[in-house]
Amino acid sequence: MATGQEFINVTDLASARVGGRAIAANDDFFAPKSNLVRAEPPIFIPGKYTTRGKWMDGWESRRRRVAGHDWCIVTLGMRGIVHGVNVDTSHFTGNYPSHCSIEAADLPRGIKPSLYSVEGAPWTMLMAKTALRGNGENLFAIADRRPWSHVRLSIYPDGGVARLRVFGEVAVDWARVAPGNRVVDLASITNGGLFMAASDLHYGTKGALIMPGRARNMGDGWETRRRRGPGHDWAIVRLGHPGVVSKIEIDTNHFKGNYPDRASLDGCLAPNAGLDTLQSAVWTPILPETKMSPNKRHFFSGRQVQHAGPFSHVRLNMFPDGGISRLRVHGTLARD
Repeated sequence: MATGQEFINVTDLASARVGGRAIAANDDFFAPKSNLVRAEPPIFIPGKYTTRGKWMDGWESRRRRVAGHDWCIVTLGMRGIVHGVNVDTSHFTGNYPSHCSIEAADLPRGIKPSLYSVEGAPWTMLMAKTALRGNGENLFAIADRRPWSHVRLSIYPDGGVARLRVFGEVAVDWARVAPGNRVVDLASITNGGLFMAASDLHYGTKGALIMPGRARNMGDGWETRRRRGPGHDWAIVRLGHPGVVSKIEIDTNHFKGNYPDRASLDGCLAPNAGLDTLQSAVWTPILPETKMSPNKRHFFSGRQVQHAGPFSHVRLNMFPDGGISRLRVHGTLARD
């Protein structure tokens, strides 16, 4: 089992937040397959039962009395290259599978039901049958670097899994997404944007800053603790593709008594740079320090954009602290 540190900081391609769906399972008698891709951490509620048995926050099949094993197929919300998986058995103690395996297929137009349970093509084995531990995370690195649209989780012989996280990088078809000079949100997770790091992640949800749509509540954003000393907070986002910036949106939706007083945006051009390199990089001001308002979408374009780039990364600064729900960095692709 891998430590997981090499891949848990990239995108969960299977999350329901980005459109991931559990589309088929041979058995989900005790708990529905849809739970597998929920973005929220799994929970346990003592004493809660359904007409079929104990309520569990995950996918759980009945006890198998014949030969074979159980499986569930997930359509990834974003087609991508898988770096690793987390088969999370949290709260499954006497009912977790002893082993699991992971297969993948690349069928962007969808998968026919006749292919759900077949052995071999179109399925490719990413991780052979491997032992699991109960009531916790099971992190496994994946070596295959081809893009996939679907994964099949097989459990042996039966049991329950709370969550399946499929960590990887989005495979963006830029010819389709941004033909010519079409302006796109370069920071969006669906376009390959990646929330890399922040000075403080005390509140909110990691990565929410670049998620699709507006925030659902105050917890669906980036919020820091109250700063009691000098300085300010910041977050670094890798753009999905180096680009030239034309419009910026900073949304403080739901942040009313805790929005930042001011915000600014910097950029740098350092493709493939790691966090250590970025911390010491020379950052160019894109948007100067600007007054923020509560619960509002702030738009900046034209002369308000001091430098258009091209940039591969942006750093959002907020002064001195507070919460921002979304960051949009609209622009065109930097062409070679």
